[in-house]
Amino acid sequence: MTPSRRIHVRNFHSWIRPALKALDMSAIVSGLYVLITLVPDANSKSTIVIGLVAIGIHSLMAELLGLYRNWQGVSFNRQASCAVLSWTTSVLALVLLGQFTEYSTELSSRALFVWFSVTPVFTVGYRCLFRLSFAWIAEMAGTSRGFAVVGANPLGVELVRGIRQQTDLGLKFMGFVDDRPAGRSELLPEDMNDRIGNLERLVSMARDGEIPVVFITLPMRAEERIRQIVDSLADTTCSVYIVPDLFVFQLLHSRWTNIQGIPAVSIYENPFYGVDGVCKRLCDVALATIALMIAGIPMLSIALAVRLTSRGPVIFRQKRYGLDGREIEVWKFRSMTTVDNGATVRQATKNDSRITPLGRFLRKSSLDELPQLFNVLIGSMSMVGPRPHASSHNEFYRGQINGYMLRHKVKPGITGLAQVNGCRGETEQLEKMQARVLWDHRYIRDWSPWLDLQILWRTLGVVFSRQNAY
Repeated sequence: MTPSRRIHVRNFHSWIRPALKALDMSAIVSGLYVLITLVPDANSKSTIVIGLVAIGIHSLMAELLGLYRNWQGVSFNRQASCAVLSWTTSVLALVLLGQFTEYSTELSSRALFVWFSVTPVFTVGYRCLFRLSFAWIAEMAGTSRGFAVVGANPLGVELVRGIRQQTDLGLKFMGFVDDRPAGRSELLPEDMNDRIGNLERLVSMARDGEIPVVFITLPMRAEERIRQIVDSLADTTCSVYIVPDLFVFQLLHSRWTNIQGIPAVSIYENPFYGVDGVCKRLCDVALATIALMIAGIPMLSIALAVRLTSRGPVIFRQKRYGLDGREIEVWKFRSMTTVDNGATVRQATKNDSRITPLGRFLRKSSLDELPQLFNVLIGSMSMVGPRPHASSHNEFYRGQINGYMLRHKVKPGITGLAQVNGCRGETEQLEKMQARVLWDHRYIRDWSPWLDLQILWRTLGVVFSRQNAY
């Protein structure tokens, strides 16, 4: 009986990880140095103690947030965002620790604020210099490696563009390899119109060490061809990578995972797992609480006005789909004379006779949405996410629009990427709902804390403009 082969997929480990840790420690110390320079009285044993504690807490938080993972192939903005988030959570943990232990320092609140504000500048700056230095040293030392791409197709073009933008990879494009005749091969951008030739030419150059890295971007259906190419390159010492053509799928926050050494890639996935989910929830609770503190008295006034100006309940509750398609109740100030919540729900239209005079003002100003802050607090909604639709609308559109239900891979939001990009109001045409769904999918694919902040900021402009609000 032939023993089965066990697959081992190793993760990236090198000297870069401890180097980045040392840079972050240096950033914290640099922040303290700036503080002591600006505030000489802060130079004390107490400051040294709090600095050492901050380094320890930051090391823990950075590990939890994945700051020291392999960032090759990932944009620097994502790395910088993670670095700032790690320091912010470290500061919060440090403040809480000081409260619980009743430890007091000789530093004033202003001095602490200066240190906490300056440190992320050093953190991001040091990492930027490290990244640029890494690329510069590789270029000056001539250690940049040439790479070829087997498959002159859109995926190959995207791969080359991505590698060129990622200068710290130390890779130099040599050309495409394609066995198809010139008339059948796809047109390439002018800055990538370099062709090595066929597979035989590639193998020859790889044997001579001219091409040390090869990427294969052939379609997934070309399994036999890929196997032939890999077997041919086995007689060389070049590094070979297979880039799966996942663009044939409608990717939704795709990511790699490892199950007992077996690699797997997600096609449809919720982006808010682990630490990302915790951060998203904490931000939701904090923002909703602040918003309720500000809007509490106006909400009481609106509730009284709704009660006095029309018959019916103050709060309108409607069944809608939440996370993973589970049904939730969404709260709004009642703005109509009817409270449709059954198998058939007629969407509000311009000059709709069902809308009360007060309701028209509430809808145009989006004040009718304020009770959804309570939905955020109880966890059925988020501050930012795809807008929830009535359950009956969901059942209709899921049969009309491919991938419609994928928008429910995350919690619905009070505002979303679709709303700040003009997809707000009535969807009397199917194309309008399709556009809204495309923006929702993009939000799930590209989510980051900074994207949420951008959407919230842009929402203010949308609300004040009152575009498509009726």
